[in-house]
Amino acid sequence: MSIVPPVSSLPSHSADSPVFDIAVIGAGPGGYSCALRAAQLGLRVALVERDARPGGTCLNRGCIPTKALLTAAHAADEARRGETMGIMLPRPQVDYDRLAAFRDASVDTMVTGLESLLSRRGATLVRGTARLDDGAAQADAAATDGATDGARHRVIVDTADGTTTLAARAVVLATGARPTQLDALPFGGRVLDSDHALTLDRVPSSVIIVGSGAIGLEFASFWSSLGAQVTVLLRHGRPLSAWPRRVGMAVRRGMGAHGVQWADYESIEAYEDTGDGIALTLSGRRGDTSRLEAELCLVAVGRTPVSAPWFVGSGVTTDARGFVVTAPWGRTSRPGVFAVGDVTRGRQTAHRAFEQGIVAAECIAGLEPAPVKDAATPLVVFSSPEAASVGLDADTARADGAWTDVRDTAIVTQGNARVMMSGASGVIDLVTATPADGGERIVLGAHMAGPHVSELVAEAEQLVRGRVPLSQAARAIHPHPTFGEALGEALLAADGRPLHTF
Repeated sequence: MSIVPPVSSLPSHSADSPVFDIAVIGAGPGGYSCALRAAQLGLRVALVERDARPGGTCLNRGCIPTKALLTAAHAADEARRGETMGIMLPRPQVDYDRLAAFRDASVDTMVTGLESLLSRRGATLVRGTARLDDGAAQADAAATDGATDGARHRVIVDTADGTTTLAARAVVLATGARPTQLDALPFGGRVLDSDHALTLDRVPSSVIIVGSGAIGLEFASFWSSLGAQVTVLLRHGRPLSAWPRRVGMAVRRGMGAHGVQWADYESIEAYEDTGDGIALTLSGRRGDTSRLEAELCLVAVGRTPVSAPWFVGSGVTTDARGFVVTAPWGRTSRPGVFAVGDVTRGRQTAHRAFEQGIVAAECIAGLEPAPVKDAATPLVVFSSPEAASVGLDADTARADGAWTDVRDTAIVTQGNARVMMSGASGVIDLVTATPADGGERIVLGAHMAGPHVSELVAEAEQLVRGRVPLSQAARAIHPHPTFGEALGEALLAADGRPLHTF
């Protein structure tokens, strides 16, 4: 494959302009994985990104910077816990300038590495804001995706130097999502979204967090570990309310032991800037009201897809919430256009987007990859303690006619040597069942809370995705002593032969 000249220097679309096999709009995990895989398959790729650097929310404003901060918070937690093991250390002090430098260096290393990968693979990175043509270019296109020699689509890119038009046989939309705003608590001033929370130059004295999903819990763990007074609002009595109850309650207990406070509420009635902080008036389920005050408030109630108005005009259908409607392989309502990542309905995780990007590239290249299934996509929360989940919960499995004799087996993990030494606690909840059309009992879901479960869930994902018979999964040999032995014990318990639990 010849090296494609920089697209930013190309004239507007003409017969002399090179035609790309794929134009990808958005360089987050879904977009860049698509570009890398497509280039690996020998396709000519253009990757358009409006931010100054590729990587999207994950690398620049999400996964990487938050995990850098949480790594620092864990170091502070371990320093404080050292006394219980006979290691006497001074009380941790936070130099926020150096902490911010560590965060930024972590981001810069990952983004620089991505830029190098894209360059070495021959993908053309275009910096600008893109939009797809109005669909007129489809008129003389063949019906089979990506099979014609001519361009099917035009992608118009507004760059710093003007407007460039890219001709492409296929387009992948990977525009991502942004923090969701509450009407009752709009962003601004002392009300932060996750992007602005990452830019703080200090640890706040106190924070109210609205939202008890992954983003809210991770910020709660970070700030609490570094000395802030943190209160997380709960609408359903426990964090992670969509997860199995045992996991949510284990996270509530574990984070409570780290100093995080919880407040039940039904709705936010009012808020005010008090001059040196913010005050929320909350209504309870019994009609009562309460008032909470803090220096800052973080709203982390989910993310809204970045779906531009031109989507519909270009023949790309969106649903009532703005998500692009797709078939299982990412195909949209417009032939030759795919959508991946957070702009599509489903689990908003970087690793789901990453796999969706690979699937889209392979489909366009003429391969037949398996579609990405949410049930086999792990969810991970890097709080203290961590939480991880993959597959079905028991209620969902029982409601699905494909399974019989659904069982829910849970063990506490304090009996695991490494968990005990960590000073933490946890739970592993396995869902198993027998296929209704016959066969052996398999693992349908694994839901966990505790230390290092973010690493254990990959093994569980293999069991769920591969439909491994439970009797076989329970015979896996886990090294001793490891945190992974806890998953092994849970499998033994689900198979009716636990060794270290009852």
